[in-house]
Amino acid sequence: MTTPIPEDLLATPVFGINLKSDTFRGNLADNQTLLVLLRHFGCLFCREMVADLREISSKQAPHGSILFIYQGTVAEGREFFAEHWPSAHAIADGPLRFYQAFGIPKISLGQLLTPAVWRKGMKTLSKGHLPGIPRGHVRQMPGLLLIENEHLVWRHDFEHAGDHPKFQNLPMFSGNRGGPGFAALTEQA
Repeated sequence: MTTPIPEDLLATPVFGINLKSDTFRGNLADNQTLLVLLRHFGCLFCREMVADLREISSKQAPHGSILFIYQGTVAEGREFFAEHWPSAHAIADGPLRFYQAFGIPKISLGQLLTPAVWRKGMKTLSKGHLPGIPRGHVRQMPGLLLIENEHLVWRHDFEHAGDHPKFQNLPMFSGNRGGPGFAALTEQA
């Protein structure tokens, strides 16, 4: 799958924290960008995903960059990332334009209460990640996209709010530039 990102989305003005540019395009790496669209700052799975990515990035320098998109204001993002990853690059997207543009779905309340979500929640809690105050759309699912040369080359379709791939298998961390490295991405973390 290789899908070009529409020009109007690339040219979208952005605000956030630690950004390199005032457009979406200007914040994408020349090689690969892992685009992480977070659920909401109160979500324990969101907190776990940020912590996991920070940890693997500290152990293995990524071949590209990680760019977060979050629901909320610049001030809310500054507060959250000051605690969880101060040097992270993150775009504030209160109106959810990037979530909509990339087709990131919303789920029903019932889908948040499935046995798989509860099991993952218990595992996440045991790792020390606690929920916070929900801000934004709590039914918004997360998104995880790999962008290369302004093309979407991979996406993780979340089965539930706490589902995420093994980040160490992403080509940007494994050093594998596609091909077989993508096969292991569907294994659950």
